[in-house]
Amino acid sequence: MEEGRKSVEATGKSVDEAIEKALEELGADREQVEAEVLAEGSRGILGLGRQEARVRVTLTQLAGAVDEWKEVAPVPSGEGDVAAMAAEMLRNLLHHMGIEAEVNVRERPTNDLMPVVLDVEGENLGILIGRQGETLRDLQYITRLMVSRSFQHWVNVVVDVGGYKKRRQRVLTELSERMAERVIAEGKPVTLEPMPAHERRIVHMALRDHRSVSTESIGERAGRKVVIMPQ
Repeated sequence: MEEGRKSVEATGKSVDEAIEKALEELGADREQVEAEVLAEGSRGILGLGRQEARVRVTLTQLAGAVDEWKEVAPVPSGEGDVAAMAAEMLRNLLHHMGIEAEVNVRERPTNDLMPVVLDVEGENLGILIGRQGETLRDLQYITRLMVSRSFQHWVNVVVDVGGYKKRRQRVLTELSERMAERVIAEGKPVTLEPMPAHERRIVHMALRDHRSVSTESIGERAGRKVVIMPQ
C-alpha cells in the first residue's frame, strides 16, 4: 500500500451495502475513495447458497491534499497525544482561515477503531457548516488528512461545529424511525430526499437491526438517496 493510503474490505447483501460499510469504517465519503468489487455476490436459489458481495475500498489523495495545505497551516511532527495534536492542527487551520473559535476534545480514542472527536464552538460559525453540512464535511476531511500525514497512518477525526452533527443525527434518526413505521403501515417503500454519504449512513445505521424494514442507497452522485423497504 502506498504511504498515506488505507484500505478496508467489507461485505454486504449488495455491492452498495458493502461500500457503505467500508465508508463507515473509514469515516470517509464516496468521492474520497476508490472502490474495487471483489465479489458481486449472489442471491442463491430459494435462499440457499447465497453469497455476500465483497469490496475493497481505498482512501485516495491523502498525501497530495495535505501538501496543498501545508503552507496555510503547517503540519507538526507526529509525536504526543493524537487528540491534543488534532485539536491544535484544527485551531491553526481555523486561525489561518480568519475564523475565531474554540476547539475542544470531546472524545479521545481508547483503541484504533474509535475516532478523535473535536468540538468547534464560537459565534456565527454557520460558514463552517454549509449546505447540508458540506463545508463541515470538507473541514473534517482536511483535518483528518493533516493529522494522518503527521502520524504516518490513518487517524479517524470527527469534527462537529456548534453541535450541528448531534442535532442532525437526532433529526435523521427520528425521520428514519417515522418512515419505517410508514413503510410497515402502508406495505410499500419510501424514498427519502437526496443526502450526502455521511447522512445516508446515519439512516442505514438507524435501521440496520430493524426486523420489518431494510434500506438501500440508489441514484448517482449528488442524487443518491435512501430507500426504506418492507422486509
